[in-house]
Amino acid sequence: MSTLALKGPYWVTVRQYRRTLWLAGAAVLLSLVGMAWLRYWDSKTVGTEADTGHSLLRIAVDWAQTGMTVVPFLVGAFVGGPMVARELESGTYKLALTQSVSPARWLGTKLAVAGAVTVAGTITLIGTYRLGAANLGDTWMTLWHEPGPYVATGPVLVAQSLLALALGALIGQLVRRTVPAMALTGLVTGLVLLVVGSFRWSLMPVKTLTGPLPDTLAPPLDITSRRTDTGLITATGERLPDQACFDRTEQWDVCPADMNVVGRYWDYHPASHYWPTQLIETGIVLALAALAAYAAFRVLRTRHA
Repeated sequence: MSTLALKGPYWVTVRQYRRTLWLAGAAVLLSLVGMAWLRYWDSKTVGTEADTGHSLLRIAVDWAQTGMTVVPFLVGAFVGGPMVARELESGTYKLALTQSVSPARWLGTKLAVAGAVTVAGTITLIGTYRLGAANLGDTWMTLWHEPGPYVATGPVLVAQSLLALALGALIGQLVRRTVPAMALTGLVTGLVLLVVGSFRWSLMPVKTLTGPLPDTLAPPLDITSRRTDTGLITATGERLPDQACFDRTEQWDVCPADMNVVGRYWDYHPASHYWPTQLIETGIVLALAALAAYAAFRVLRTRHA
């Protein structure tokens, strides 16, 4: 990575972490080249007896979406956590502060460089995944609402990685030890993302589909829709559990008259909810990242006032 266009603390930061930057860049580039090659192989062998290209592409996409869900943890544990804690632990930050660099600029430079690399890297990884998944169609492993594809295809991954970076900068100052900061940043990042993810499908109101009994117990929904709830509905609009009639008659589609059941309902998210959900969740995670970064600067100002 060239540092000729960088000056001052930015040049120092890039030089200081040049090996990490080179390794990260090489890993992302290797992923892109590998996925492009598999996509090309798939296009050449499709429909033939030796269609190994498609099989390998499916395996690569499956591994890729799993790996991309842990990218924020890697950014937090191996970039955000040690980025500040290592210098505080060794005392090398004092040298920077003697070079007419304020504490705020010292931290801001590190976050800016790491943030720029993180954004560029995650966007490239998203493009890499999309390149491979585009040839697989709407299969079970590429459905937009599944955790892996959802994270691997949209801006929420970028926001999660920036949040991990900001949490690392904050935790690194509080802990001031490299290894504990790495472990704690990964743990806190995981807990925060787990909480935010648990509200993911509450960010958009569900759509409801109703149908009469008897039915085939399968909603006439598109394969890409995400079903969130299903059950029975009475003439008054009351919702009952899916097995309410079965508990009384031991038959799924035979209901006692006194239950007044008139049909079944399905709550679901259509594929059109993908981008609104992505953008809302991205905004929430970015707000948390900004809050963590603000806290990091406040701690820095308190300790180096």
